[in-house]
Amino acid sequence: MNGSPRILVVEDEEIIRKSLCEFLTEEGFEVAPASSVESARRLCHEYETNETNFDVAICDVQLPDGDGIELLGDLIDRHPDTAGLVITAYATVDNAVKAFGAGAFDYLVKPVIFEDLAHKLRHLFQYQAVNNENRALRRELQRRDDPVQIIGSSESLGQLQSTILKVAETNSSVLLVGETGTGKELFARAIHRSGPQADSRFLTVHCSTRPTELLENQLFGTGTRNPEPGVFQQVGPGTVFLDEIAELSLSTQSRLLRAIEHREILPVGGSDPQTVEARIIASTCRNLAREVDAGSFQEDLFYRLDGVKLRIPPLRERLEDVPELVTFFIARHARTMGKRVTGATEETVRLLMSAQWQGNVRQLDNAIERAVMLCDGETIVPTDLPPELLGLGQPLPDTDDLRSALRHYERLHIARVLRQCPDKREAAKRLRLGLSSLYRKIEELDISP
Repeated sequence: MNGSPRILVVEDEEIIRKSLCEFLTEEGFEVAPASSVESARRLCHEYETNETNFDVAICDVQLPDGDGIELLGDLIDRHPDTAGLVITAYATVDNAVKAFGAGAFDYLVKPVIFEDLAHKLRHLFQYQAVNNENRALRRELQRRDDPVQIIGSSESLGQLQSTILKVAETNSSVLLVGETGTGKELFARAIHRSGPQADSRFLTVHCSTRPTELLENQLFGTGTRNPEPGVFQQVGPGTVFLDEIAELSLSTQSRLLRAIEHREILPVGGSDPQTVEARIIASTCRNLAREVDAGSFQEDLFYRLDGVKLRIPPLRERLEDVPELVTFFIARHARTMGKRVTGATEETVRLLMSAQWQGNVRQLDNAIERAVMLCDGETIVPTDLPPELLGLGQPLPDTDDLRSALRHYERLHIARVLRQCPDKREAAKRLRLGLSSLYRKIEELDISP
């Protein structure tokens, strides 16, 4: 838990509310008071806007504009990590059952005894610490047993991984958008392995590799005399990853929409719908909105998938991850080939960081595989790389001076954005610069139009 724990106190009696807040503040907590359901929801919204939430919510049962237990249940549904305590004037069995049913950790009886409150909070935080540790250990065990490894420490990759952890906790359908070779299936597996059904199956279907009839048989199974289960039946509560979903025919898209909306499928040739539990993660390298306009992709299916959309950044937008990826790929291919290749020269790494990587991480992986194969020593040199990479781009400067290297990279980065976006006003927005600052950078760094 970062910083002081944040506690929301929802109590309509002013004296009780103030005394609780004073006590909790003295105990070192960050406290936010609310006197009604409406003010509590408003506070929660403000915290969400700042990308944070309460660690504990203490709610009175009877509030002037609603039920405190119902409010607590809503808060916990929105933020499962928030713990709840209920304040009640009457410790009845019915109230206790309702409170625990809403997800409350414990309850307090009026008049609140501060010592009792402090004890319950200590117990609550101990429980949370043990629970978080167990969750971390489970993730670590899964990571050790699982080949899913996302390599890199760039800011864009870190933000994506943080979003994946949030998305993974739900069972919502997810759309992964990214260029060919960015590793969309790897990120799909990461979502699955971080989710509540991590121990269930993960099955991949490549939507562009089969005729429509065979693909529908594979996805939905057959309902003929000799029924065959499809992927949706086989995967159970696990995950179905649909790679390049834009390749599906309109008829298959209709079947898929039914699976998402109604959680049921109709096997090919069958008449009895079957219930399915699978989570769907889809990927595409196309602009689905344009496919909808062109009439090749169903609008309803697009909106169903577009709700939770994650963009996988191309390698050229996270070049700082190249050295880590190179180290990883060298170790993997050297082990597979039985060669004693342990690294790459600085010149080689600078050359790799300056390439355009139209094929993204997959192209880098293939380049390192070839380099390991051709390498005569323990270190990869530029001549071991594919010929098409040699001479491409502008290698990073051979200097240890950080300012020179950053200036060089800044020039390459701004030039790349300007190539992709000739409109300087739009380019400035993408770079998060003012228009005048962009013009000044162009002049200072001598960037050609």
